[in-house]
Formats: sequence, structure tokens, C-alpha cells
Amino acid sequence: MKWLDKPYHSFHSMLEEEFHEKVYKLALNGGMSCPNRDGTLGTRGCIFCSAGGSGDFAANKDLTITQQIEEQMAVLTQKRPVRKYIAYFQAYTNTYAPVSYLKSIFTEALSHPDIAALSIGTRPDCLGPDILSLLDTLNHIKPVWVELGLQTMHESTARYIRRGYDLPCFEKAVSDLHSHGLDVIVHTILGLPGETPCDVLDTIHYLNSCSIQGIKLQLLHVLRGTDLADDYEAGLFQTLTMDEYLTLLIACLEQLSPDIVIHRLTGDGPKDLLIAPEWSSAKRTVLNELHRRMKAENTWQGRLYHT
Repeated sequence: MKWLDKPYHSFHSMLEEEFHEKVYKLALNGGMSCPNRDGTLGTRGCIFCSAGGSGDFAANKDLTITQQIEEQMAVLTQKRPVRKYIAYFQAYTNTYAPVSYLKSIFTEALSHPDIAALSIGTRPDCLGPDILSLLDTLNHIKPVWVELGLQTMHESTARYIRRGYDLPCFEKAVSDLHSHGLDVIVHTILGLPGETPCDVLDTIHYLNSCSIQGIKLQLLHVLRGTDLADDYEAGLFQTLTMDEYLTLLIACLEQLSPDIVIHRLTGDGPKDLLIAPEWSSAKRTVLNELHRRMKAENTWQGRLYHT
């Protein structure tokens, strides 16, 4: 396997390997809530989460799943020729509903002829046996990937961000998903208040030991209307500069297992909600600078080939 386009095993490369052509994500909205919002664990969500529940870019929940797919496909095909898509259930917790409802919407998505795979964003504490069995069944139709929002391995930070579950819960979920043959993608956040670069790398080393298949390395950004924004405006923490973020990101990439697919390297948030850091909105600039620095520091050559 040669990673000729990036100095790491990129999501783009993985899709080319698996589907032999470009594949694009469609952000869907199943109309679900979250135990951190409906009163089960809390009502305000994770401290960094906007009212959209991490689904600020997702489709209109009032449309059927097929309508959401068709609407987003129409936009994408105006810009470029696309034949295959990933149905990405992004907003809120996408296994937090009766299994009959989940079966209905996930099957509807997978039944679309242009959908090549299903990706489901959820929480480790929302994966009961009946849901795992459903995902196992769907995975035999088309590939199913499950995305878990760990953010950090450190319990003190997890309490601050109101994650709502402990590390053993995450570990059990990963084990259960693996036992059903499901790929696991983990979300992490770099730059969480109170965490040092060493703390972030502890999370990376921990995830190397968890046999996960993919990771999203997300820049902490502050959005309007969140409790994190209140802390930021009160001067309780600072966001990372672009230089600080790229230095930390390169360190993470250097120490991640080369088998782990990199699904995301930054994050920008909706421009009308973004408070800080403002530089994050120029995503292409950030990625270009990352690749330039990795080439200059010979990190590219060190991770270019993997067999």
C-alpha cells in the first residue's frame, strides 16, 4: 500500500482502496436527541456542542432520509461527477432511538443505489445488544462504520466537557463493536481546556492500544451559544494558534499507528457560530500548511510507505 497523496493513511486513500473511485459523505439527520440533552444525563449537551448537536452541516430533519440524500446529491453533482456516497448520520446521537426506528432509517439509506456505506455518529452508552445486532445485520449488506465521541482519555477533562460516560464504557463499546465485525472511528479534540500536549499524546497512545480503525483529530473551536463560549469569554482558557495546533497535530500523526485511517485533521464550525479560533475557517490553508511542514520536517518520507 502506498500513500502517494498524503504523509498518513488518509480517509481519501482508504476510500480509493475500498471503492476504487471518489466517494463523498452526505450528512443526514435522523431527528434524534441525546441523553445529554433530553434530561437522562443532562439538558445542555457537551460543553462544546451547539444547538445542532454536532450536526450543524446536516440535512433538514423534516425531510425523509431519501429526500435528504437526493437533495445533497443534487448539490454535489453540480460541482463534480460523483457516483458513490456515504450516508453519514451526524446530528446528535444516532443510535438513541427504538431499534425499529433505527432499522427503518438506516435501511432506507442503505437501500439507495448510490449509497456505498453507512457511517453512524453515536455514544458508547447508546449501543445496547439489540442495536449491535441490527448494525451487524446491516454490515452484511453494505459497510457500516460507527463513530464514537471519546474526545479525551482523561476523566477530569471528560467531566469538564460533560461527556457523561467513563473510559470503561468506551472500552466495552469498542469491544462489543469489534465482536460484531464493525469498524470503529473515534473522535478526539485537540486543545481542550487544561490539557497539555502530553495529555493529548496520552490519548493517542491509548487509542493505539484499542485497535480502532479510524480517528478524527478535531481542533477545539468555540461556538456561540455554548457553555464553552461562556468560559472562553470569561478568559478561563485560550484556543490554540495555528502554529501550536499544527505542531501538536504533527506529533499526533507521528505517534498514531499507521494502520489507523485519518478521517479528519481539523474543524471549522459554521461561520455564523464560530467565535474562535478565527484562523480555523480557512481549512484549505491549514491543510496546505500542514503538508508543507511535514515535507519540510521529513515527516512525509517517514510515513509515506506502509505495507
